[in-house]
Amino acid sequence: MSLRRSYTVIAPLYDTLLAAAGTGLRAASLGQLPQQGELDILISGIGTGLDLPHLPPEHRYTGLDLTAAMLDRVKPRTGNLSLNLVRGDSMSLPFADASFDHVVLHLILAIVPDARACLRETARVLRPGGSVLILDKFLKPGETAWFRRMLNLVSQHIVTRLDVVFEEVLAAAPELGMARDEPVLAGGWFRSIRLVKGDRQVEWK
Repeated sequence: MSLRRSYTVIAPLYDTLLAAAGTGLRAASLGQLPQQGELDILISGIGTGLDLPHLPPEHRYTGLDLTAAMLDRVKPRTGNLSLNLVRGDSMSLPFADASFDHVVLHLILAIVPDARACLRETARVLRPGGSVLILDKFLKPGETAWFRRMLNLVSQHIVTRLDVVFEEVLAAAPELGMARDEPVLAGGWFRSIRLVKGDRQVEWK
């Protein structure tokens, strides 16, 4: 089953499965965004819009997702946010270079078939000094995790990958540097990560 097809099917169940478990983690990750200013922020893999209640309202947001079924569920949650919804692929973003001040990648790197392509594209559309906020599940370098890897043979074709090693993904985008890496759930399987493009961070107003 293709990723587009599987997430079209599970869209009605997505909130039931993920909303309660991830609320605090999403809020903590998005709390790193500047609270003031008028910045351009991309939410790549916006899903049903579970991030929206935790976003500072001052900025201009673009929400991208692969499926129309997911984007349809975002619209009622928009509220007063300046939000442009785009149907597209996180591995091949339909945006010009250096279009965004910050990019949010919540539960997307372990879903897309090619996490390295996703992060490379993220780096491409990010402005120098900008940041990438990541919340996802990753194996540690060298971790055997035989059960997860075995389960991944099925899960990668339906919902998510269970074999992604973040350090291997990061190597594909050398212009991004690690600014924060915190284990947040399941013994460090889930991590909250912030990357910065280049040596200089943008001034957060």
